[in-house]
Amino acid sequence: MHVDEWLQAIPPVWVCALVGLVIGVESLGIPLPGEIVLVSSALLAAQGVVDPLWVGISASAGAVIGDSIGYAIGRKGGQPLFDRLGRRFPKHFGPAHIAKAGHYFHRYGMWTVFFGRFIALLRILAGPLAGALRMPYWRFLTANVLGGIAWAGGTTAVIYYLGRVAEKWLKGFSWVGLGLAVLLGVTTTLIVKRRAARLVGQESGESAAAG
Repeated sequence: MHVDEWLQAIPPVWVCALVGLVIGVESLGIPLPGEIVLVSSALLAAQGVVDPLWVGISASAGAVIGDSIGYAIGRKGGQPLFDRLGRRFPKHFGPAHIAKAGHYFHRYGMWTVFFGRFIALLRILAGPLAGALRMPYWRFLTANVLGGIAWAGGTTAVIYYLGRVAEKWLKGFSWVGLGLAVLLGVTTTLIVKRRAARLVGQESGESAAAG
């Protein structure tokens, strides 16, 4: 059973609660498919199964609260926490991943928290790593709130309106229009990710030149 089929089988209020829970746990530093659940829920909202506003609110709340708890865990556990996680989950918390993420934190500060919400690896690491690196909490919270709302609210809005347009055009058999709508939605969803990836590419180039 696919994620969207499973979500359709539960009441709308539990869909919103599940969205907030999965994204919150992912933000703690535990690898979960938060983005997949969010996109599936937004598509359900486009079909009238659940209110898109509550999907966005639940996702934003889960992101902000989860990251804040992750920050507290990272601040208390410090580097030994990541050493243990690296041994258990080398794919996500290996030394190379931690070193690269830490470098971005030192160079870009709170912007790493903001743009990290749009990148799978940094979405998991942002909270705990910011705490371990002793980033001032007010700076972390500012970037956390803005990034969480931009990512969760923006993703929900784009997928919801894309789904509504697609449904309308499908009824009229406008396949060309549907293709354009899909292209527009994908482009809009990825624009912030591309900008964040560009920062990563620039940094990698500078590191290679220095080497």
